[in-house]
Amino acid sequence: MKPRTMSTPKSKWAFNKPFKTLTLKNRKPITQNTKPTSETSQKDLLLLHQVFNYFDGDKDGKISIAELQSCIQSIGDTMTHEEAKWVVADFDGDGDGMLDIEDFTRLMSERESKDDEIDDDLKRAFEMFEAEKGSGCITPKSLQRALNRLGESKSCEECAAMIRAFDLDHNGVLDFQEFHQMMA
Repeated sequence: MKPRTMSTPKSKWAFNKPFKTLTLKNRKPITQNTKPTSETSQKDLLLLHQVFNYFDGDKDGKISIAELQSCIQSIGDTMTHEEAKWVVADFDGDGDGMLDIEDFTRLMSERESKDDEIDDDLKRAFEMFEAEKGSGCITPKSLQRALNRLGESKSCEECAAMIRAFDLDHNGVLDFQEFHQMMA
């Protein structure tokens, strides 16, 4: 059944908050009748069901608005009742005001698509700043060159200081993971 759509915009929470604890990269939608394939392994199915069961506090096979909000808060994030309502409304396939496993799977799949788009954008941005295409690092000199092209004049020392702030392995350059952390 097609998810119900509402005239008010989707919750900003559903697509802008990092939610890495629930992500399953490059997976097909999983339903209760899904058979494991090369793309959806038994481990992936188990993980998705475990996460779903964690959210399903009363074990009725559905995630209510209150259960969704409560679980998000239990993992250290915040979600208002209104945001939880919108997330459920956006993905509730049968209109009962709750998420079943199929609805939950669609939510996770769409979340993954948005994360993939953000990662692709970050990779393109990283490539703009790379020392040499494919080198996998941003040096103070390459950062200075890229900032100058963008109209931001910085000295090499200033660029080195900017890199030091996010250089987790202290090697004087930024790799993609460090760049990703900096952009977060």
